[in-house]
Amino acid sequence: MMNSGASNNMMSAAPASGNNAPAPGLKTYFKTPEGKYKLQYEKTHPAGLLHYGHGKTVTQVTLAHLKDKPTQAPSQSSSTLGVSSGVRSAAARLLGGGNGSRALSFVGGNGGSKPMSGTTTRIGSLGASSTGNMVGNPNFDAKGTYLVFNVGDAIFLSDLNSQDKDPIKSIHFSNSNPICHAYDPDAKDGHDLLIGLNSGDVYSVSLRQQLLDVGKKLVAAQHYNKDGAVNNSRCTCVAWIPNGDGSFVVAHADGNMYIYEKNKDGSGDPSFPVIKDQTQFSVSHARYSKNPVARWHICQGSINGIAFSADGAYIATVGRDGYLRVFDYKNEQLICGGKSYYGALLCCAWSMDGKYILTGGEDDLVQVWSMEERKIVAWGEGHNSWVSGVSFDSYWNAPSSDGVAENVVYRFGSVGQDTQLLLWDLEMEELVVPVRRAPGGSPTFSTGSQSSHWDNACPVGTLQPAPSMRDVPKLSPLVAHRVHTEPLSSLIFTQESILTVCREGHIKIWTRPGLPESQSSNSDSLSSTSLKEKHSISGKVASSSYKQ
Repeated sequence: MMNSGASNNMMSAAPASGNNAPAPGLKTYFKTPEGKYKLQYEKTHPAGLLHYGHGKTVTQVTLAHLKDKPTQAPSQSSSTLGVSSGVRSAAARLLGGGNGSRALSFVGGNGGSKPMSGTTTRIGSLGASSTGNMVGNPNFDAKGTYLVFNVGDAIFLSDLNSQDKDPIKSIHFSNSNPICHAYDPDAKDGHDLLIGLNSGDVYSVSLRQQLLDVGKKLVAAQHYNKDGAVNNSRCTCVAWIPNGDGSFVVAHADGNMYIYEKNKDGSGDPSFPVIKDQTQFSVSHARYSKNPVARWHICQGSINGIAFSADGAYIATVGRDGYLRVFDYKNEQLICGGKSYYGALLCCAWSMDGKYILTGGEDDLVQVWSMEERKIVAWGEGHNSWVSGVSFDSYWNAPSSDGVAENVVYRFGSVGQDTQLLLWDLEMEELVVPVRRAPGGSPTFSTGSQSSHWDNACPVGTLQPAPSMRDVPKLSPLVAHRVHTEPLSSLIFTQESILTVCREGHIKIWTRPGLPESQSSNSDSLSSTSLKEKHSISGKVASSSYKQ
């Protein structure tokens, strides 16, 4: 297993590759029973734009699909629509472009030919500019699918539909590093992107406005937990609440999680009562109608990952103490949970139907939890180091399945610090349940009774210890493929591809079998419904495997 300190020191900065050529020893495809996944192209960041904090964060990626342009477009200053050729050339050089025209405009991405907002944007701890300072790109409607990812002290925005390696915009934070982010495709007021910082501060912004703006500041940001007024520990993950009408949750490294509402004052109300027992779950509500509206104390130590079920009824958390906890969100009640085999848990994800939860962590295992049984029902063995990202593939269908059979097969993936992508198939009817063992250790096949772990569903509201390894069925990966040279941090499934992300900020897009290359990057085919499904199970589960 990889040492925590060593793994974080690994991020001291290898220069970004100048082309899409694979590293020696890495294949550009991997095979599955349904066909071959091919490396289509890569996304990364310009090495010249990285600053002091590169070694302090782990890259996470959010997939954002912008729908049609709103009827009321943001106001634009006619006097500032023009950009001088000198500024455009400078922006092109900053973004690593070989020539200004190629870097600033390309064809085939979102919205056709598109000016690139190359100017880096830097904000301080005091927030953002107003919409009056916004500079618009008149020929760019910001429609399409984008990648939002953090590296060092910057957030980068990249066009998923373009094969251009470099991002189209960068936003730098002068006093703290961005750690996590989340996107809400159904946001009503335009503020659809959350950004959480190492300082504990949180911003909500309009992604479209950031793409349209070519100025030097983050545009029209709403600032929460300003300067750590409510909680000054690291913001580890953020998530929009499904069907929450603009509400969101922010988890911190001290084990607390806060609930915010966009329509309320973001100045902060730090007057929550002192937590008497750090080891016990507790909920406190704000005494005034200000943000945050509630504080959930989850655990002692960092919350490393959070994930809502697709319907928003349940929220799962994983933490430094090695426990998965599942809560009834509306009733603020602990439903179930349990401990890893060893060490911290780093990531979690729900199946689309809400029946299963994946977790991964420092024991190198992928755990499969059943909501019905409220316990571990399978362990996936195949990684050689910490598991840093897990996700169900909601777009995959079993080749022989007609969709109505009771024996449903789930496809899921995992990535780890061993640089590998693993794909798994979970078919509950095919799992071999271990039999009960006699005191001497030999299986008692005469009775055929199951291990005691399977006798009953666990009681509601209890956290279970880790079961014995011999009591849980083992899964073997369908595919194990080394996809990057650096430790991996997350993965995302889309309708056309699998995205793998390494800690250093390099992203690879792997096209699904049977998709023509001309169609594989056409993410406009993602409907709002399918994006919502992806959002709930893979994308924004914003988890952070970095720990101090």
